[in-house]
Amino acid sequence: MGISKVKRNLVLGILFFLPVAFLLMLYPSTHNYDPLEIVDENVSDLELFISNSETDILLKDHITIIGFLGNDPQKQAIAASNLKELVYDNFLGFKKFQVVIVLPKGTEAKSVAFHKEINNSGDMRFWHYVFGEPNDIKKIFNSLKIEEPLDESLSTDHVFIVDKDLKQRGRLDDRTEGEVEKKEPIYTLYSYDCIEVGEVKNKMSDDLRILLTEYRQKRKGNFNSTSRRAEDLNIEDK
Repeated sequence: MGISKVKRNLVLGILFFLPVAFLLMLYPSTHNYDPLEIVDENVSDLELFISNSETDILLKDHITIIGFLGNDPQKQAIAASNLKELVYDNFLGFKKFQVVIVLPKGTEAKSVAFHKEINNSGDMRFWHYVFGEPNDIKKIFNSLKIEEPLDESLSTDHVFIVDKDLKQRGRLDDRTEGEVEKKEPIYTLYSYDCIEVGEVKNKMSDDLRILLTEYRQKRKGNFNSTSRRAEDLNIEDK
């Protein structure tokens, strides 16, 4: 009986640790030296904005997902809920990670009601709202590489990743392996459509994980950047 129990525990241990060991070996080979690409190096910060927080909310020195929900944030409730459930909840607790929602001044009360709707549970300390004048909102937005403009209400269902140095991150080449093999034309991914669950769950979550890994490696002093810039692939400005 004793020998059988030892064998059973040994088999269970191997079955548990083997997949973990495989992932640990695979993960560095996939991501360590393939950082999330810089698509824009001059994102404006939020000095002219007020916030719902007791402290100033800035992009500098944070890893930020920034979104623009306009005069009626309720219209973007589905996009915001997808962002919260598929990204924010999964990365909550990572050092310097935050979500910032940009709204026009005068929507403070709407933001409170909106926040209650999307926050069914969980820690929302790192989900912020900032409020600014329309021209200042446009200035922030226009400092980003974009794939579609803000609508008339200063809203979009796309969100952006901005690193600690006010550099926008994304994909300079978003082709699949099959498209690369077929030599299809290069297309980019500057922002993430939060209405598209697959894009948020797969592409955005993966990209954010890669960026967080990059900063973890930098803290350990073993980061070797091979990140491509927009000019390397002759990507035109927006």
